[in-house]
Amino acid sequence: MTVTLADVAARAQVSPATVSRVLNGNYPVAASTRERVLKAVDELDYVLNGPASSLAAATSDLVGILVNDIADPFFGIMAGAIQGEIGGPGGRAGGERLAVVCNTGGSPERELTYLTLLQRQRAAAVVLTGGALEDPAHRAAMAAKLRKLVDAGTKVVLCGRPPVEDAGVIALTFDNRGGARRLTEHLIGLGHRRLGYIAGPEERTTTRHRLEGHREALAAAGIEELPEWTVHGRYDRQSGYEATLELLRRDPSLTAVVAANDSVALGACAALRESGLRIPADVSVAGFDDLPFSVDAVPSLTTVRLPLAEAGARAGRIAMGREEAPPGGIATVRGELMVRGSCGGPRVG
Repeated sequence: MTVTLADVAARAQVSPATVSRVLNGNYPVAASTRERVLKAVDELDYVLNGPASSLAAATSDLVGILVNDIADPFFGIMAGAIQGEIGGPGGRAGGERLAVVCNTGGSPERELTYLTLLQRQRAAAVVLTGGALEDPAHRAAMAAKLRKLVDAGTKVVLCGRPPVEDAGVIALTFDNRGGARRLTEHLIGLGHRRLGYIAGPEERTTTRHRLEGHREALAAAGIEELPEWTVHGRYDRQSGYEATLELLRRDPSLTAVVAANDSVALGACAALRESGLRIPADVSVAGFDDLPFSVDAVPSLTTVRLPLAEAGARAGRIAMGREEAPPGGIATVRGELMVRGSCGGPRVG
């Protein structure tokens, strides 16, 4: 049965004219109404039926790049590298493609909305960056949406994101668990036995994988982790600052702080200094990602280097068909331990 614009309007409980305005983007529509219409379009598969069916297999020169926070260097570096690879042979206008960076703000609803819009525009490719949401309902919705994109002829590549089974997408996944394990092993090797950990948001896969790696290293060394040694927060400097003060309140005897990423580690360093503690003489600090500012911190930050630019460039080439997909459609991108001045042996006494 052919799905019509009127069917979408009925599902969204709006007029057909409102549906048309949302889809054409030529008239202001309230954000809540827009979200409702796009959800109905997605649920009814309107893009792939009716008058659009003859265009379903066609693709435009549009490439979508989805990021959680474009202001975060982690995502900015990857987005820039991806965009740098999307031109070249095969584009219809002098070999060029139009890259659209979609900033989700970490919202699962916005993530699905952007994918629906890119599907409607018959995007040539979509690259999704960063960790995924752990919520089972969102995972199922994402898998269904990605399958629709692939079926419509869009190449979908995940960069730094866990694979999605049976969706036909390609995944370059970061070894967050292994990198975190090596980082904590390094601190244990220096003699640390009381390590605080500042984790990211609990609902993110990146958070879980890095925390699991940290705990694997502790368990392998026979170190019992106390519940008060872990604090969850956002992936930003302020969260690192606040979490470190909380860790110090809970256990002033901690000799090391392992941060979810480098931005969090900077906040941890600020909190330690304001508390009268020296780095690393009193407390060692470690981060993750090796963002550009890490080497310029004082002292320079021990961290795990993820090849963000290299991974983004590879994702861009695969999306544009200029590099073969990895065997089985999945490749693991490993990190490198960068030992610098922010870590030393634990204080004595």
